[in-house]
Amino acid sequence: MGRIPAVSEGDAGVLGRLVYRVARRRFGAVPEPVAVARHHRGLFWAGLVSELAYERAARVLPVRLRDLAVYRVATVVGCSWCVDFGTMLQRLEGLDVERLRHVDDYATHPLFTADERLALAYADAVTALPTTVTDDQVAALEAALGRAGLIELTHAIALENMRARSNHALGITDQGFDAACAVRSSRG
Repeated sequence: MGRIPAVSEGDAGVLGRLVYRVARRRFGAVPEPVAVARHHRGLFWAGLVSELAYERAARVLPVRLRDLAVYRVATVVGCSWCVDFGTMLQRLEGLDVERLRHVDDYATHPLFTADERLALAYADAVTALPTTVTDDQVAALEAALGRAGLIELTHAIALENMRARSNHALGITDQGFDAACAVRSSRG
């Protein structure tokens, strides 16, 4: 359990219970960050609408590339909940989650493509404090992914930084969505 308890289904209200039911159907359980966010009803709804809009709009990048960059952010920030949930999402997309064990070695490991290496290095640079993004990185990503792809990647990385840092701050840890949740970066 995190630093702030999840709002129980009984206390979530009619619409909250509906959201919990949909989440349980989609993911097998109510994600703890959703149930914790229910303490602030306005931000609960803003977050849900934002996530749904993002999910529908993020269509330029291949899912494997976007999800890999998001996963990298989760490992760098040290959000075990995000690692757990992200691994499950990648598994449900039919992606190779075994290669996540090698994410710390992405620069040289043969399981990662040139575009993935660029995206992962960019995720590291955006997530670093202070950020270490270079003009050369942006130019290389724009050439590889196009402008819309670069914008989508940047947004995905920034959004995951917000999610992971919020979950980490609130003490929300892995929930058991995926047996592979033990896969963590040595940085986390």
